[in-house]
Amino acid sequence: MKKSNLVILAVALMVAAFASAAFLYNSQQSQSQESRTKDNSDALVQTYSFKMGNPDAKVTIVEFMDPACETCKHFHPFVKELMRKNSGKINLVIRYAPFHKGSDYMVKILEAVRKQHKFRQVLDLMFETQSVWASHHNPQPELFWNILERKGYDIARIKKDMQNPAIQKIIDQDLADGARLGANKTPTFFVNGKPMPSFGYNQLRELVNTEVAANY
Repeated sequence: MKKSNLVILAVALMVAAFASAAFLYNSQQSQSQESRTKDNSDALVQTYSFKMGNPDAKVTIVEFMDPACETCKHFHPFVKELMRKNSGKINLVIRYAPFHKGSDYMVKILEAVRKQHKFRQVLDLMFETQSVWASHHNPQPELFWNILERKGYDIARIKKDMQNPAIQKIIDQDLADGARLGANKTPTFFVNGKPMPSFGYNQLRELVNTEVAANY
């Protein structure tokens, strides 16, 4: 056999071995995550967690998210579309994982406007204007006040309500629950207590569709 052919064969075998090892690793990681989620299922939802959709739905999506996370921003309309296509069949639970600098400040704003029943509107606005206040090189969450003011929100009330110590307890509990569940990046999704086998739009859609089909 020519030397060049031997080299090609060796490279092919190395690629195959690497692919096999990667598949095995991902499979083991997925099984480990599933086991971890089952062992800590009580950490998925708290009584205070914000929910949208049908509270009696048979399919529940739990999302650990960060308002300053670009990937969360891109997944946000995708999740809303999944809920629209499965109207009445999905309940979405929002959990906080403010890993980016300044994100906890934005979470406190969200919890404050929640008292005014404006959570969803302000969350949409945060993602829409994320590039203004959430630069990863120089995050300036205070710039969001100008945006809220232009939209006519009661700034004084929000600033007062966001000082409630209970909000920090919510953040701390969500971070602790996320750590127990292995939600160490954002967004992290669980559907009916099941983690995604791998990350991506299609993977989330398939997991949701599977659970909808199994329960309706």
